[in-house]
Amino acid sequence: MTPLAERLRPNNLDDMVGQPHLFAPGRPMRRIIESGKIPNMIFYGPSGVGKTTLARMIAERSDLLLHKLNGTTASVGDIRDILQESGSLFGANGILLYLDEIQYLNKKQQQSLLEYIENGSVTLIASTTENPYFAVFNAIISRSTVFEFKPVTKEQMKPAVVRAYRFLQDEQGVVIHYPDEVIDYIAAGCGGDVRKAVNTVELSVLSAEKQEDGLYITMDAVTALTQRSNMRYDKDGDQHYDLLSALHKSIRGSDENAALHYAARLMEAGDLLPLCRRLLCIASEDIGLAYPMAIPVVKAAVDTALQLGMPEARLPLADAVILLATAPKSNSGYLAIAAALSDVRAGLSGDFPRALQNVHFDGADAAVRGQHYLYPHDYPNHWVRQQYLPDTLKDRVYYNPGENKAELAAKAYWDNIKK
Repeated sequence: MTPLAERLRPNNLDDMVGQPHLFAPGRPMRRIIESGKIPNMIFYGPSGVGKTTLARMIAERSDLLLHKLNGTTASVGDIRDILQESGSLFGANGILLYLDEIQYLNKKQQQSLLEYIENGSVTLIASTTENPYFAVFNAIISRSTVFEFKPVTKEQMKPAVVRAYRFLQDEQGVVIHYPDEVIDYIAAGCGGDVRKAVNTVELSVLSAEKQEDGLYITMDAVTALTQRSNMRYDKDGDQHYDLLSALHKSIRGSDENAALHYAARLMEAGDLLPLCRRLLCIASEDIGLAYPMAIPVVKAAVDTALQLGMPEARLPLADAVILLATAPKSNSGYLAIAAALSDVRAGLSGDFPRALQNVHFDGADAAVRGQHYLYPHDYPNHWVRQQYLPDTLKDRVYYNPGENKAELAAKAYWDNIKK
């Protein structure tokens, strides 16, 4: 049986769910489609938000010969067979190639399209769930227009859920009873994926309690059907890196509640190792010298979490997230090593000051004989003035203390000694 999401697939732009930034009257995408002149386009966004539906609408409005390929199964031979039709009677008006999941094609497969895209014999509409600027060959990007599709919001989703129930009611000739909270729950619980939401409606009807006056949908049944549907996650995809980025930036911004939310999503997806690595990085990069103990404390929390495994691992990791988010912040160490690396990579190294070299024999031509190293522990406060940087960098300053108690105290201590 054809899935409900397929039976309900919209036939015109006004029936599309969500994406007002693309389909609202006057928006560029709508104008392009209504013009009938189709450029090469790449649709980028999560699954279930209308990319394939829109491609079908465009194909039906054009006089181009439509071919469809999926990047997960397409070979160079499949692409070559389609391209050969561009000069045939069937493809006289040109070919519209809809290439789903283009990110799975290798560079050679993508390059095979370039000549035909360039001369206009093939119009490409490609879709991808990954960022095309990382996943698609640059030459194809430069010849296409990228349109981003966004997850459908709860309010945009609700009419689609109601429409699905009404469609099934008419199709089956039976009254379907459901409380209003079912609509809200499905609309909010499917991660912005219209296909998931509509198919959840179908499953809820198939599992509904049948009574004399119709079918009854219960919240318990719907909750069971959508218990993990809102987890839109791919460990190798954009969502993985977006979650880690959101976690990092929330901790850096000292918002412990947002940080806990993103950490919880990573835990729920079972992605513990990337979460642990990111927390260790944050301890050094963003807290650093403002609270140096954050580093060993977070390391201990991470070790404990990895020994425990889920679900208990959530406890030390939650502590680490809250500690980092609420700790004072300093990126002075990050900036200092970045500046030092910049000089090294620019070739600004220079020879070692003689006093710092390992003890070895002075040649007959040595301008200065002897090591002349001053041992700091022999001097008051264990410090003595001498040159440590190479001559070419002797006045360079890489580290500037952050405005926090720990670093300012250390600065005051050494300012008093070195004055």
